Amino acid sequence: MGTSTEVQKYSEDDLPEFTPMPWSLKEIRAAVPPEFFIRDTPRGLLYFARDVLMAAAIWTIGTYIDPYFQSNATKDLLTPLGAQVARWAAWGVYWWFQGLVFTGIWVIGHECGHGAFSDHKIVNDVLGFITHTFLWTPYFSWRISHHRHHSNHASMERDEVYVPKTREDLNIPDKPNHEIDWDEIFGDTPIYTLYMLIRQQFLAFPAYLLFNVSGQKTYPKWTNHFDPNSILFTKEQRNAVIISNIGIASMVWGVTYASSLFGAANVLKFYGIPWLLVSHWFIMITYLHHTDPMLPHYRGKEWNFQRGAAATVDRNFLGWQGRFFLHDVAHFHVIHHFFPKMPFYHGPEATQHLKAFIGDHYAYSDKPVFQALWESYNKCQFVENEGDVLFYRDKKGEALRRPADQYKLKTKSQ
Repeated sequence: MGTSTEVQKYSEDDLPEFTPMPWSLKEIRAAVPPEFFIRDTPRGLLYFARDVLMAAAIWTIGTYIDPYFQSNATKDLLTPLGAQVARWAAWGVYWWFQGLVFTGIWVIGHECGHGAFSDHKIVNDVLGFITHTFLWTPYFSWRISHHRHHSNHASMERDEVYVPKTREDLNIPDKPNHEIDWDEIFGDTPIYTLYMLIRQQFLAFPAYLLFNVSGQKTYPKWTNHFDPNSILFTKEQRNAVIISNIGIASMVWGVTYASSLFGAANVLKFYGIPWLLVSHWFIMITYLHHTDPMLPHYRGKEWNFQRGAAATVDRNFLGWQGRFFLHDVAHFHVIHHFFPKMPFYHGPEATQHLKAFIGDHYAYSDKPVFQALWESYNKCQFVENEGDVLFYRDKKGEALRRPADQYKLKTKSQ
C-alpha cells in the first residue's frame, strides 16, 4: 500500500507570536550591577597592546614564508609544486589570523567611538582615530552615523543601516502569496546568490561609506561619509569629517609610498588581504547581529530604544577565536546595544544579568555562523509596507514569526 505525506499549508496564524517588551530602559539598567559600567583605561590599553604585539609577531613570521618555501632546500624536500602549495597554504594561515587580529584592533577603535574604552575623551578620540584610519574607516564620520544607528536601531524610519526593504521597494504585488510568481522575483540560482553574498561580504562596508548602500532610502542619492555637507552631519560636525578625510588621504599616500618601496604585491600580501578580511568579518558580524527572521523591526509609536536594542542576537561567532581575537564583540552584542558605553570586557557577566531580566526577549543563536549567514541572506528579503511590528519574509513571502494579535497586520499572504 502506498503512503502519501500531506504538505502542511503555510498560515500566518500558526506562526509563534511576538509581543514587544514592556520594560523601560531605567528598569533594565537597574538589573545590571553598576560595576559593569566602569571603564578601566589601563585594562583597555593592555588589550590594545596585546593586539599590536600579536599583529607585529604574525607580520614578522610572515616575512619568513616566501624565503623558506622558495629555497632550494625546501623545494628538494617537498618538490617544487609541493613547496608552492605549502607556501600559499602558509599565506592562507597568515591572512586568517592577521585578519582576525586586525579586526580586533578595529573593535578597539569601535569601543573608542562609543566612549567605552576610556573615561577620557582625548584617549578615545586619539586611539580611535589611529586604529580606524589604519583600517580605512573615517573615524569621526563613521562614529557620528554609528551613534545614530544605535539611537534608532530597528526603527524603519530612522535607523542608519541594515534597513529592511519593503514589499513596495522590490515591486512585489500586494496580493495573496499563491498568486505571486516568486521565482520571477527571487529565482536566482544558488551560484548567483553565493556570488551576491560574497560581494556583500567584501564590498558592503566601503559601499555603505561611499554610497549609503543599505542605509536610509530617504537620504539624497549621493549621501556618503566623506562629504562634510552630507545630510549625515550637522554644521558643527563638519570639521570632524574633514579630519577623518585627512586621515584616509594619509593612508592613500602611505600605501602608495609603501608599494613603491616594497612592491604592491608585498603590500597586498602583508596588509591588503588582511584588511579585506577585516571588512568581511565586520560586515558578517554586524549583518548577523541585525538580520534574522526572528528579530522584529518597528514603525512609529511601537519603537523605543530598548525594544530596538533587544532586536539583535548574540552568536557563537568562531568559538574561542571570536572571543579571543574579536574581544567578545560578536558573542555579546545585545548588551552593547542596550549600553553602548559599557566596556567589552564586562559584556559576558553583564549579559547574564540582562538575560535573567528580559527572559525570552534576549536572542541567542549557536548556529554555525556561515550557515546562519546563508540562511539569513536567503530568508530575510523584505517586510510589509504597513504595520508597526514587522518580521522579515523569505523568497516565498513567508515569515517565521508574527506580531501578537493586537499588533498584527492583516496581510494577504494567508
